[in-house]
Amino acid sequence: MADSYHHGNLRQALIDAGIKIINENGEESLSLRKAAAACNVSHAAPYAHFKDKDELLDAMKKSVTDSFTEELETAVMDAGNADEALIAMGRTYVSFFSRNPDYFVFLFGKQNIDAHLQMNKENKDDYPPFLLLRKYYKKHLKENGIKLSTEEQEIEMIKTWAIVHGMASIACMKGVKTSFDLSDPDVRLIT
Repeated sequence: MADSYHHGNLRQALIDAGIKIINENGEESLSLRKAAAACNVSHAAPYAHFKDKDELLDAMKKSVTDSFTEELETAVMDAGNADEALIAMGRTYVSFFSRNPDYFVFLFGKQNIDAHLQMNKENKDDYPPFLLLRKYYKKHLKENGIKLSTEEQEIEMIKTWAIVHGMASIACMKGVKTSFDLSDPDVRLIT
C-alpha cells in the first residue's frame, strides 16, 4: 500500500489510505480530509470520488471484497473437481491476505460480514466469498457421495473455513513468520 498518491488511481489510493487509517487509529479517526492528506492531495480531491466518509467506507469494503472474490473465482476456474476447487480456494485465501494483511485486519476486524451457515437457505446479503465456499462445499459432498445431516454439513463447512481463516490470520500477524509455502503442491491447507 503506497503512503502517497503518485498520479495513478486516486480513488484506489484513497481507499487504501482509508484502510490504513482505520487499522492504525480506528474507524472514528477516518475522514476524507485525513485520507487526502495520506495521499498528499488537496482536501477537496476526494470529493471527486466520494461524497462523504460513509461512501468511502462502502467503497473500501467493496474494493477488498471484490478483489478477494475475484482471486477466489480465478483459483477455482481450472479445478477438475470440488476437492481441487476447495484446496485452490484455501491456498488463495491465505495467499491473498498474506500479501494484503491490512485488508485482513480491516475486513475481519472492522466490518460487518454476513455469513449464514444454513446449507439449505441462501441469504442475499451473505458475503460473496462465503457463498463461493458453500457452493463448492455442497459440490464436494455430492461428488464424493457424502451423506451428512444438515447440521453436520454446517459444522464441517465452518471447520473448513476456520482452518483456512486461522492460517490467514497467523500469516497476517506482525512478528510471526510462517514456514508453509503455498506454491508447494504438497502443502494441503484442507483435506
